[in-house]
Amino acid sequence: MATFLYSIGRFAFRRRRLVALVWVALLALAGVGAATASTATSNSFSIPGTEAQRAFDLLEERYPGQSADGASARVVFKAPEGEKITAPENAAEVSGIVKELQDGSDQIASVADPFDEKAPAVSRDGTTAYISVTYDVSSFELTEETRDSLENAGNEAREGGMTVEIGGDALMVMPETGITEVIGVVVAGLVLVITFGSLVAAGLPLITALIGVGIGVSTITALASVMDLGSTTATLAMMIGLAVGIDYALFIVSRYRAELAEGREREEAAGRAVGTAGSAVVFAGLTVVIALAGLAVVNIPILTKMGLAAAGTVVLAVLVAITLIPAFLGFAGERIVSRKDRKARKAAAEQAAATGEVLVGDAPRDNGGTRWSRFVQRRPVMVLLAGVIGLGVIAIPATSLEMGLPDDGAQPTSSSPRKAYDLLSDGFGPGFNGPLVGVVDLKNSDDQDAVLKRITGEIQKNEHVVAVTPPVPNEAGDTAMFTVIPKDRPNSTETETLVHDIRDFGDTLKSDDGAEVYVTGATAMNIDFSEKMNDALLPYLALVVGLAFLLLMVVFRSILVPLKAALGFLLSVVAALGAVVAVFQWGWLGGLFGVEQPGPIMSVMPILMVGVVFGLAMDYEVFLVTRMREAYVHGESPAQAITTGFRHGARVVTAAAVIMIAVFAGFIGSGEQMIKMIGFGLAIAVFFDAFVVRMAIVPAVLALLGKRAWWLPRWLDRALPDFDVEGDKLRKKLDAEAAEGGTGKEERETVSV
Repeated sequence: MATFLYSIGRFAFRRRRLVALVWVALLALAGVGAATASTATSNSFSIPGTEAQRAFDLLEERYPGQSADGASARVVFKAPEGEKITAPENAAEVSGIVKELQDGSDQIASVADPFDEKAPAVSRDGTTAYISVTYDVSSFELTEETRDSLENAGNEAREGGMTVEIGGDALMVMPETGITEVIGVVVAGLVLVITFGSLVAAGLPLITALIGVGIGVSTITALASVMDLGSTTATLAMMIGLAVGIDYALFIVSRYRAELAEGREREEAAGRAVGTAGSAVVFAGLTVVIALAGLAVVNIPILTKMGLAAAGTVVLAVLVAITLIPAFLGFAGERIVSRKDRKARKAAAEQAAATGEVLVGDAPRDNGGTRWSRFVQRRPVMVLLAGVIGLGVIAIPATSLEMGLPDDGAQPTSSSPRKAYDLLSDGFGPGFNGPLVGVVDLKNSDDQDAVLKRITGEIQKNEHVVAVTPPVPNEAGDTAMFTVIPKDRPNSTETETLVHDIRDFGDTLKSDDGAEVYVTGATAMNIDFSEKMNDALLPYLALVVGLAFLLLMVVFRSILVPLKAALGFLLSVVAALGAVVAVFQWGWLGGLFGVEQPGPIMSVMPILMVGVVFGLAMDYEVFLVTRMREAYVHGESPAQAITTGFRHGARVVTAAAVIMIAVFAGFIGSGEQMIKMIGFGLAIAVFFDAFVVRMAIVPAVLALLGKRAWWLPRWLDRALPDFDVEGDKLRKKLDAEAAEGGTGKEERETVSV
């Protein structure tokens, strides 16, 4: 591996113009594809294998012509204080708005008058009513004229003192991340400048990361309509691709500068940097790809697509790091090193020339990393206990985790959708915002009328039910549909119990009569989705951790080091989940992070955090511990190897972690709750994993284990493939070639900066 990557690094350095041209061409091609592609028109959501999905599919089959993908809206009216919405003047105002909406757009499928005797939509106290609007197209296909017509509905009624709010997905737009995303990139740039002391060295990771992300996101945009990619797919890919792209480039540039400091020629330094640090980048990238692609085992299409799209962006980041970075290093020349270091090196070279000494590179110097590693090794038990107990305390809120999918009730209280949600809840009851859709398959029923009466009668008896609408048969008479209004809010445990009660009754009915009863709708889909997430979490965790454990065993030639890495990850991800619960569910420090309305944690969050954070956590494990392994293989004691690893890796890992935290934290400014929560969760998880687990717990455990940390049974050592991640075989090969070529090592190590 190291030898192969060494050749790639030198080739890219020599043929830098060709390599750069290829990547620029790819960026241009992806950009053209994104610009000319049709806009994604749907965010279809399906959960294969669940009852809610089976009912949904049955509805599409038995009720043709009723599109479930069309946008919908509710225009909610509340009469002025002391008045009724049914008063003649108020009713006339509402009916006039119904006519305006019907005439306002040719994309409207139907507009339901709240005063229609067949389907009244007026609260019992007569103060609240709503107009139901459905469209022929999805919310992303609505024209601006259609949106304006809906937004302006009720303006005159508002002027007359009536409260008018609009809910539903018709006004949903693509999420905006805000200026904080740009701030995250700016912070990353400042960290790079401080780390390298050179604008050129700092700019390389940013430029190459943006090129990789640009190609990835543009490709996703180009394929969004064809592959039905959700609106958050590109955002997640951008978030992860930008973070790992900067980090991978950072590690290779840092290693390149270290090779220059040891006296290598620039082309040789580039080859060795890609051969050694590039090997770590490849394996770190593989762990991230495994974690993201592994989301496919959950068998939820939208999650699979998000994972594969983000994994593809990570693959691009790896390829950019091992090809475009060495090419740009060739363009950078001497400016890759800070002016201060160049002057110091020039002075040292002049002094060596005057005295006749041979300059072979800088002697290793103590830095903050070496001092910290020695402190940890002096007090490993104290550091270990402090880290484990601290993260354990932060993880406590995770025991109160409540999961669900966001609806208008999770919107900020100042938004119109949230106000409409609250008006409906106050006027019609908390469960009105989460109706359950019942579907009855009557094909095998002996007495259809009796069955339908039994269904409505039994469900109406349930203590958690407010009302059941009469079943509506389809034209063929083999299917009927009805609506159940729960007594409690959509995300409550009582509503979840109601869904299971109806399904249990359906099992009994099927055995008695042959008719089948299904429950679907947004609330039932939410419940099924959460349950599927819970059921998939442990198998997914076992798969991802198992595969990564094998991969890390190959990298580190050890059993205990990968085991420690996996356990440390579990500790950091549970602590991060505890922090997410404290902020987004309990509302602690919610104002600081823009959380206006605490509520259940999104069902996808735990499994997504496991996938993404595990891959990123292994990045730091690989980058930090491979340098320790390299030192140990070359003859240093376990304690010296830890110090050497921190001397070369601590500063860079710290910078990489700060950059990744800044990039993820930039997405906290998103207007979409899902993106905001993901950004916060990943940022805090990287903080815990990088600074507590990898920088404190890892050296403490390695110090306690000593030589046992690097133990591997001989039979297993022979069975595992050797990819030479540390570059030991590469180093021996180069030294042998130098000796055969008649060039002394001193000549090969002449500084060329």
